[in-house]
Amino acid sequence: MTITDDLGRTHGYADLPRLMGLMTGDEKHGPAATSTLDVLWVLYDRVLDVAPVRRDDPERDRFLLSKGHGPMAYYAVLAAKGFVPVDWLPDFGAYDSPLGHHPDRMLVPGAEIGSGSLGHGLPIAVGTALGLRAQGLSGPGVWVLIGDAELDEGSNHEAIAFAGPAGLERLHTVVVDNASASHARPGGIAARFEAAGWSALTVDGRDHEALHAAFTAPHPGRPHVVVARVEPKSA
Repeated sequence: MTITDDLGRTHGYADLPRLMGLMTGDEKHGPAATSTLDVLWVLYDRVLDVAPVRRDDPERDRFLLSKGHGPMAYYAVLAAKGFVPVDWLPDFGAYDSPLGHHPDRMLVPGAEIGSGSLGHGLPIAVGTALGLRAQGLSGPGVWVLIGDAELDEGSNHEAIAFAGPAGLERLHTVVVDNASASHARPGGIAARFEAAGWSALTVDGRDHEALHAAFTAPHPGRPHVVVARVEPKSA
């Protein structure tokens, strides 16, 4: 799917490398960004119920980027989908640019949280899902994208342990696994979530059809995690 901007230009998946290439400068965290590209595209293109004109709609889905260090892919997808102007991208990281090295929800249209510090996104997502449930809003989904290295942080394990027994079925976590964790055992990410009562699937993080199928798999009564494996960070 493509989107047309005010000048009649269309932006689709094939445009993402060009859009990312507009962002230059130091502290780009390139591997952190490129590892998330396909996950972000499939979510925004085919799964999330969000749109630029519905940024404040209580019934919108909430997407929380916890892996906020290296947000170029996120900014490129937001630009492709019309949340931010493409002409903001070349100023990425500049002093007066709204597109910082970590996203700021007060400056970036469509961003639900400020992020980049490891271990914060999943606990915030749990609180968001609880808050929506307390308000009687059963429609919106809550999605959070984390990196495998974030599972080195104890705050995430507390959130995992709580969400399963709480039955937060509108909570969805995507773990982009580029083998950068220090303490997680290889292949053990899904098992960690399953032990806490989550529904869990592991897929190729570059395969769009596999990602879509995993994202939309039913998981009644349970939160859901998709482990998206990509090439190792050091590769």
